[in-house]
Amino acid sequence: MLLLRQLEFTFEKSTIHPCAGRDFDLEFKACELLRSVATKPLVRELRVEWNPRLQTAAGRADYREKRISLNPRIWDQGPAEVDRTLRHELAHFVAQFRAGRQRILPHGPEWREACRELGIADEGRCHNLPFAARTFLVRFVYRCPNCHRDFPRVRRMRRAVACLACCRAHNGGEFDPRFRLQLAK
Repeated sequence: MLLLRQLEFTFEKSTIHPCAGRDFDLEFKACELLRSVATKPLVRELRVEWNPRLQTAAGRADYREKRISLNPRIWDQGPAEVDRTLRHELAHFVAQFRAGRQRILPHGPEWREACRELGIADEGRCHNLPFAARTFLVRFVYRCPNCHRDFPRVRRMRRAVACLACCRAHNGGEFDPRFRLQLAK
């Protein structure tokens, strides 16, 4: 005879360090902020989650997936930093929503306007949190044949790339094969 037992789960508001997964409290707060700046269609689809795979970024906004990922290490900086990072990432959503299908700069004027509306008018594009920066080994160095400036790269360039400074100075900013970067020996 099979015995079935009932399990009782209790969920309490946690004050411990979040490790990973969706955060419904922050989602609710984000939805309230979105309503306050008149972007209600985003409210139904938005997800906020903690992502331990983020190493150097405090947060990331993915407009296509309607997801905000936060680095769990910002939790150690206090609730004010969590709130500021959430608003920063929400500003990306608001700016892209208002621009529609038009492509905008990640930290351009549309984003700055959204920051002002979300209450973080003095927001910078980068954080100054004590996260370890990643360093990569430079494996390739490309050189401009005109100005002889070096361009260190981690990966090999797969397509034709020219020196922007030389193209601007001598060809009105358009690509010119005379200034194509060459792999230095």
